[in-house]
Amino acid sequence: MNKPMSIIGGILLLGAVGAGLTLLLQQEPKGSASASSLNATQRYVEIVNPSGFLNTGVNPDGSAKPITIGELVGKKVILVDFMTYSCINCQRTFPHVTAWYEKYKDKGLEIVGIHTPEFAFEKNIDNVRVAMKKAGITYPVVLDNEYGTWGAYANNYWPRKYLIDINGNIVYDHIGEGAYEETEMKIRELLAERAEALGESEMGIDQALTAPSTLAEENTARSPETYFGSLRNERLANGTAGRSGEQTFSLPQTPARNALYFGGTWNVTPEYSESVFGASVLYRYDAKEVYIVADADTAIAVEVLQDGKPVGTSGGADVNTEGIVVMKESRLYKLIRNPEPGEHILELRVKSKGLRLYAFTFG
Repeated sequence: MNKPMSIIGGILLLGAVGAGLTLLLQQEPKGSASASSLNATQRYVEIVNPSGFLNTGVNPDGSAKPITIGELVGKKVILVDFMTYSCINCQRTFPHVTAWYEKYKDKGLEIVGIHTPEFAFEKNIDNVRVAMKKAGITYPVVLDNEYGTWGAYANNYWPRKYLIDINGNIVYDHIGEGAYEETEMKIRELLAERAEALGESEMGIDQALTAPSTLAEENTARSPETYFGSLRNERLANGTAGRSGEQTFSLPQTPARNALYFGGTWNVTPEYSESVFGASVLYRYDAKEVYIVADADTAIAVEVLQDGKPVGTSGGADVNTEGIVVMKESRLYKLIRNPEPGEHILELRVKSKGLRLYAFTFG
């Protein structure tokens, strides 16, 4: 598919392709949010050129201890999870992955998170550390800022999960959200194989599956991930897609569905658009929830309206009772949570200059 592309660290980026996953480089069409790309069992692939480690312990000199896949082979069943912290598709999988870790870590499961950034601010280890703590992630996380491990696995998607058995073979590969029961059943099967191979007891492996009702909801959105930067803003409807620089826009009377509209003056850069004067955003979406990736050097208030009115009780977790969200930290902000999926018009009114917007995502 030919789409505008972005470059981070020499890597070409493309946008999301349907509910449940975000695409980096599409080699072949994937019509589903979940798919398996393994045609046969293959050997594990080692971590390549890591930029840092979290949750791996500390060396005597205070540096983080490194971790490798090879040191775990023959001892553990390994779940390799490619993710990035501002990706809503990844965030929806975190409760499932952390639940598996708590449930099976003492039975021989190790999880290694490969944090490969979609945006430049996700390379900052302090940002990643805060996000992992907020998500309750205590298993090892490897910063893959140069896409070394991503490339070694020929990966194209956030999120993506590989399971490696006790012998070091990749025996399961899942792309996107979903298939949680299937994945957990495979984990249990591999743990039973491990116990047999090591002469250990299987006690506790046959306990009940993790109840999905206690975990995150899956994506039901009909609107696609939409980018604000010029290298991926093909959905910009009232300006020239792919054009960078300071530009002034006028909002339409009737916005088209799944089209991005700016109001006022914005400085459009390859990765994000930054508010300058009288800035606003209009988007007609079809979803239950709306999120936005944003940051700023100082706290900036944004008024959130839905269908021409203050958002009220449909405001997301980051929106206060007055319909205002304050943005500063580099992260995903929760703007809308409607009772049911449906079509609405979202308007954001930015109160001052300096707000950087990266992407809309939907749930």
